[in-house]
Amino acid sequence: MSTLQRPFQQVDVFTPTPYQGNPLAVVMDGSGLSDAQMLRFANWSNLSETAFVLPPTEAGRAAGADYQVRIFSPIDEMRFAGHPTLGSCHAWLQADGQPQARGYVVQECKVGLVKIRRVDSRLFFAAPPLRRSAPSPMLLAQVAAALGLKARDVLAAQTLDNGSAWLGLLLDNPHTVLQLKPDQLALKNLGHKVGVVGIYPQPEAPALIGRSNREARAFSQSAAASGSEPHLEVRAFGAPVGILEDPVTGSLNASLAQWLIADGYAPEQYLVSQGTCLDRMGRIHIERDADGQVWVGGESVTCISGSVLL
Repeated sequence: MSTLQRPFQQVDVFTPTPYQGNPLAVVMDGSGLSDAQMLRFANWSNLSETAFVLPPTEAGRAAGADYQVRIFSPIDEMRFAGHPTLGSCHAWLQADGQPQARGYVVQECKVGLVKIRRVDSRLFFAAPPLRRSAPSPMLLAQVAAALGLKARDVLAAQTLDNGSAWLGLLLDNPHTVLQLKPDQLALKNLGHKVGVVGIYPQPEAPALIGRSNREARAFSQSAAASGSEPHLEVRAFGAPVGILEDPVTGSLNASLAQWLIADGYAPEQYLVSQGTCLDRMGRIHIERDADGQVWVGGESVTCISGSVLL
């Protein structure tokens, strides 16, 4: 097949400031490319993910999809990923994409249809359904050792899968999260992507000071959710897929939100900081609506616009 010039954008996701979030390569026309060609380019781009925008399938279009996106890490195709969802939607809208429905965009990907809504300058995706369970004690001990953690540092743990699988660990505080120096080879050999989270202390609501339970903590955190200070600090380690540490991770934060809100560790609206140890300032906005749907959002900015030979 002959090489073609294809429209291309490189978008920084989960930040309004260029080069402070998570970069995404977006090939705006992936038509006619084989799986091998897509994977080769994704490997060459050397970013955590590369997205290829395509027309929706017939079934997808009939169900309301505006476009299809295929998402690749440097080593394989992914069923779903968060920052490629928002970044490709940003690029599609920048290229004058027109959604069929008023008020939201519908993206088709391997996990199915994902709704994306725009709120001011931010895009939010609807978190896909989550499957979760308790990890085996042996796996948890092995992962903790690879991270340099003691048993007392881990408050809770879950295996999480919304199309992208993670082992999620809730640690005792954000300082522990930021001080981690993982054994990346050990994590790679264990074969599990690992997300760690710590919750910043929030002032107790006066009426609830005497109630040191999860409901009280969630209430007081929710009261401060409109501020600019983050409530959670997150790090994501993806050695098994070739990414030692991901700057800002939508799929992980979607899973963490569904878990932490459901189990009372976090309020229904909060702000996440991620990328601190990589000199990034990723900010992820989490909201759960009245129907129980978790939305994961942030701002995006185009850093490179042009064409690519593929």
